[in-house]
Amino acid sequence: MLYLAIKAVLSGIIIAAVSEIAKRWPGFGALVASLPLVSILGMLWLWRDTKDIERMAAHAEGTFWFVLPSLPMFLLIPFLLRRGVGFYPALVSGCALTIGLYMGMVFIGPRFGLKL
Repeated sequence: MLYLAIKAVLSGIIIAAVSEIAKRWPGFGALVASLPLVSILGMLWLWRDTKDIERMAAHAEGTFWFVLPSLPMFLLIPFLLRRGVGFYPALVSGCALTIGLYMGMVFIGPRFGLKL
C-alpha cells in the first residue's frame, strides 16, 4: 500500500509542478508537460513490478502508437480558443477528438499489424 501511495504522490507532484511552471512561463511549462515523464514513470513502475522484457517492450511500443492520436488535440484546443470557444467546450472537443482517434487506432491499427 505504501508503494501505491508513493507512486500516486510522485505523479501528483509532477502534475502540480507542470501547472506552476506553466503559470510563470507557458512555453517552458509546455516543454515540461511534453516530456514523457508519465510514460517513463509508468515504465519504471512496470519494470520494478514485473521485470518482464516482452511486457515492457509492448508497453513502450503501444505508448508510441497511442501518442500519435492524442497530438491533434493540442492543435484543436488552441484553434477553438482563438476563435472564441470557451475553455471547457474546447477541452471537451479536444478530448472527444482524441477518444475518436484512439478508437480508430484500436480498430484500424491491428489491420496494419499493430499489436495494441
